[in-house]
Amino acid sequence: MSTTITAPPGLRNVVVTETTLGDVRGDEGFYHYRQYSAIELAKSKSLEDVWYLMFEGHLPTADERERFVAELAPLRVLPDEVSAVLPAIAAAGPTFNPLAGLRTALSLLAAVRALPPLWDADPVRRKADAMLVCAVTPTILAALYRLREGQQPLEPRADLTAAENWLYLVTGAESTAVHTAAIEHYLVSTVDHGFNASTFTARVIASTGADVVSAVAGAIGAFSGPLHGGAPDRALASLDEIGTPDRIDAWVRAKVSAGDRIMGFGHAVYRTEDPRSLMLRDIARGIGGDLVDFATTVEQRIVDVLAELKPGRNLYANVEFYAGVVMELCGIPRAMFTPTFAVSRIIGWSANILEQSTDPKIIRPIATYVGPQPPAPIG
Repeated sequence: MSTTITAPPGLRNVVVTETTLGDVRGDEGFYHYRQYSAIELAKSKSLEDVWYLMFEGHLPTADERERFVAELAPLRVLPDEVSAVLPAIAAAGPTFNPLAGLRTALSLLAAVRALPPLWDADPVRRKADAMLVCAVTPTILAALYRLREGQQPLEPRADLTAAENWLYLVTGAESTAVHTAAIEHYLVSTVDHGFNASTFTARVIASTGADVVSAVAGAIGAFSGPLHGGAPDRALASLDEIGTPDRIDAWVRAKVSAGDRIMGFGHAVYRTEDPRSLMLRDIARGIGGDLVDFATTVEQRIVDVLAELKPGRNLYANVEFYAGVVMELCGIPRAMFTPTFAVSRIIGWSANILEQSTDPKIIRPIATYVGPQPPAPIG
C-alpha cells in the first residue's frame, strides 16, 4: 500500500521540486534570480540582461547582449493572422479584460506558428518558442488597450529597449529617462518570485508536455486573480477611496471590522517589509509629488493601525501598493497596471516552463475524498 502525505492548506511550505532559477527568503526579506540579488539586478541591469540570465543561466557579455537584443526585435512584431483578430478581441465584453485578451491572442499565435508540445520539441525549439511568447506579449497587450480606446496600435521599434518599447506602445510617446528607469526597475524586480500560484500553474501544465503557450495561458489565468497579480490598480483605488489623511484610520478600521482584505498589504511569504515595495517607494519618492506624499502617509498609518488591530501579524505594504503609484506617475493607465506586471512575469514563467520541460515526470498529486461514500463494490 502506498504512503500518502497530507499537505497543509495552500501547500504552504511544501517543497515540490528543485530549481536553479531563484528563491524567496521571506523571513529575511530577500529574493534572488539565479545567484544574484533581484533588487540589485533591478537597480543595475536592464530587462534584457535579466531575461538572458533567466534563460541562459548567466548574465550576458556585451557581445551576447547585442546578439540577444537583435534576436528579440523581429519577434516583437505580430503575425498578420493575429493582428487581424485583435480588434474583435479588444471589443469583446462590456469591460476591458486585457489578460483574457492576451490568452486568446497567444492561443491563436500558437496555432499560426504551429508551436509543438514541449514533449516533442528539442531544447532549441523550446527556447525559441519561449522567446517568441515573451517578446510578443507586450505588443499584444498594448495593441488591445489602444484598440479598446479607439486608437491604432503602434509597431514595436527596434531602436528602443524593452522598457522603452512598453511605454511607447502603451502611451504613444517616447518616455523620459526618469520614467523609463522607474518602469525598468519595476519590470526587473517582478520577473520571478518563487513558486507562486501562476508559476506553479505553468509548471504543472509544462509537466504534461503541453506546448509553451498552453502553460503560459494557464499561468495568466492564475495571475489574473485579485489575490495574485490583479491588485496594483485596486491598491491605488484604495488611495482614491480614502481621499484625505484624516480618513485613513476610520477607513482601515472599517475594512478590518468588515473582514475585507486591504489590497497592497500583507504577503504570503514575507514576514518583513517586501523588498520590492521598499525599492519602489524609493523610486516614487525620487519622482515626487502629491500622490507620493499621500501614499507614504497612508502606508505608515495602515501599517500602524494593522499592528494595533492584528498584533503579531507583521503586515506591511507589498509590491502592488507602490507599483500602482509608480505606474501612475509614469503615465501608464490603470487598466494596464496588471498587464505591465505580466510583461515581466511572463519571462519568469517561461524560464520555469523551460526548466520543468527537462523533467519527464508529470506533476500528479492526489486529494482526500470527503464526500458521501459510494456503495460497496459488487462481488
